[in-house]
Amino acid sequence: MKYCFYPGCSMEATAQANLKSIKAVAEALGMHLEEIPDWNCCGATVVSSVVGDFTQQVMAARNLAIAESMGLDVVVGCSSCYLSLAITNKRFKEDEHFRAVANEALAAGGLKYEGSLRVRQFLEVVINDAGLEKVAQMVKRPLDGLKVAGYVGCQTVRAIPYEFDDPEYPVFMDRLIEALGAAATEFPMKARCCGSSNALAATDIVVDSSRKIFASAAEGGAQVIATPCPMCQMNLDAYQQRVNQLHGTNYYIPVLFFTQLMAIAFDLSTDAWALDYCIVSPYNVLAPFTGGK
Repeated sequence: MKYCFYPGCSMEATAQANLKSIKAVAEALGMHLEEIPDWNCCGATVVSSVVGDFTQQVMAARNLAIAESMGLDVVVGCSSCYLSLAITNKRFKEDEHFRAVANEALAAGGLKYEGSLRVRQFLEVVINDAGLEKVAQMVKRPLDGLKVAGYVGCQTVRAIPYEFDDPEYPVFMDRLIEALGAAATEFPMKARCCGSSNALAATDIVVDSSRKIFASAAEGGAQVIATPCPMCQMNLDAYQQRVNQLHGTNYYIPVLFFTQLMAIAFDLSTDAWALDYCIVSPYNVLAPFTGGK
């Protein structure tokens, strides 16, 4: 199983735990991720509001144009990047005028994109290509008794066209959690927005959104929240204490990438677990499965 891999900017900064665990899990599952050479920011979240959708989508398309010569599906770990690249890819496939003018812009850098690729989220690739049966077979440290809220977030399952799962009632994360031996808790807020990039400009939006997500996860008895999305992970991890301070709550729910749980269950290296990157420490909750490491 070979793929082009688009890391995205967050994996070199706040989401390094995502990158470490994705690479380790992919290797364990027999997936070869070939990083797109000289990739650039896809412009997700912020750029389109500043310079407009066209410029942002040409930025995203540059990555696809470079990857096209490799002839492999493009796999993306970041949900925002996935949404950005998938929407851009759809426009190249369906909008002849857009494809023509976007390629004029790409031509300035000696590139052209024909729209021949598939853009896929790593979660979907794990389930559809590797398969849950293989995931379960790889488990050496079953997460028995661990109650996990699978937080998909608002972007992962809402790329157009819908590549996988139900955008309102997603189940892929729950099935993966169960394949690791853990219990997927009831979690009605699993596809709701965390406040996204409002963290700096409108912190109150993130705090309020996060409070509702924590309340939903806690009501279901979750000990851990697992997500595929770097923005969701950062917001929930970084603002949990703020939620407690403002609302008199006492939430203490570690927020990890689902690939970190996979790395633990697969008994991969502690470097692949990448637990030191968490703000809300997961060590006590995960001690029965990590041996206190």
